[in-house]
Amino acid sequence: MSGMNIKKGDLVQVVTGKDKGLQGKVIQAFPTTQKVLVEGVNRVKKHTKVGQSVRGSKTGGIITVEAPVHVSNVMLVVEHEGAKVVTRVGYRRVEEERTLADGTKKTVTRSVRYAKRTGKDI
Repeated sequence: MSGMNIKKGDLVQVVTGKDKGLQGKVIQAFPTTQKVLVEGVNRVKKHTKVGQSVRGSKTGGIITVEAPVHVSNVMLVVEHEGAKVVTRVGYRRVEEERTLADGTKKTVTRSVRYAKRTGKDI
């Protein structure tokens, strides 16, 4: 199983399913199951047990919560020239020079996510 391109905090758009076209922010990512929890998308009714809080008010009943969506059903949305553009995610290796605590300089390479449609770093 490969890693996921979508991370927590990304703005995504649903590309298939009952909520097709909706956009929302990723609340949580589940890499092991390849799913993401998107704000306002795939809302389902959940029945919770009725109980009492400390103050005596009733809790429980039917509540509406977001359910996870498979990562293949969402695409990243980026801002480009004032418009929101749906794009795929690519990775590029970049060499950086870092200064260590003792004052020496070290060249390191790291992966940078970029939007394939615009070419800009995310």
